[in-house]
Amino acid sequence: MMSAKNLRQLDELGWVALPGVMDRTFLAEVCERVEELWETEGENAGSEFRREPGARRLANLVDKGDIFGRIVAHHEVLDAVRHVLGGDFKLSSLNARSTDPWCAECQPLHCDAGAVADDSGFWVCNTIWLLDDFTADNGATRIVPGSHHWRKLPQHELADPRAAHPGEVLVLGEAGTVVVMNTHAWHGGTANRTGQPRRALHSFYTRGDQPQQQYQSALLREETKSRLSPELRRILALDDARNDAISSRITGMSGFLR
Repeated sequence: MMSAKNLRQLDELGWVALPGVMDRTFLAEVCERVEELWETEGENAGSEFRREPGARRLANLVDKGDIFGRIVAHHEVLDAVRHVLGGDFKLSSLNARSTDPWCAECQPLHCDAGAVADDSGFWVCNTIWLLDDFTADNGATRIVPGSHHWRKLPQHELADPRAAHPGEVLVLGEAGTVVVMNTHAWHGGTANRTGQPRRALHSFYTRGDQPQQQYQSALLREETKSRLSPELRRILALDDARNDAISSRITGMSGFLR
């Protein structure tokens, strides 16, 4: 169960860090698998979604190893997601992002899926699984605390969404930490001023009445689907006729990638 302090921070600031969710063994296994995928996929890495200059990406990770199912169904993390979205939610996508060494580019401040909270409340929540330490120098995520309550998109309010915002803070933490973020909040990756990549997984969830960023039913191989537990099938919305109707028509939304 999430502590009352953590839930209050998630409500008020829009994010909370959960240290040590991944133990050393699990962290090492995930890191080994994503590096294997970057090696084997090469220039095609991330092609199921979008490529990003200055970063390596992977997409459709549920289809690429049973280890990723442990991430999208982690109960402590899902408790936090449920607090943001309510009980009716599903996985929108599971991707990896690695900021290149000495990459001067920073992401513009954005809201995931270009999402503004509606009359039913919040509908996007992302979880960042830190595969490396997030430091002030290596491309940690920045966030403007409380901006999830504003119901405004930064590209409509700021002259330059890539510029530093006076209210932003860096989300820092050790590898193995999971950051749960209400991604109606203005946020974005920062420049990596080190000689090492900065890696993370992004397990992104959306409310049940919204389309998935990556339509899981269409992307997953039948071989993968046959191995999934009932719980994972539910989280992925594989047997959800409402999701099929929505996500078969509209997918691929990003807050800043075009």
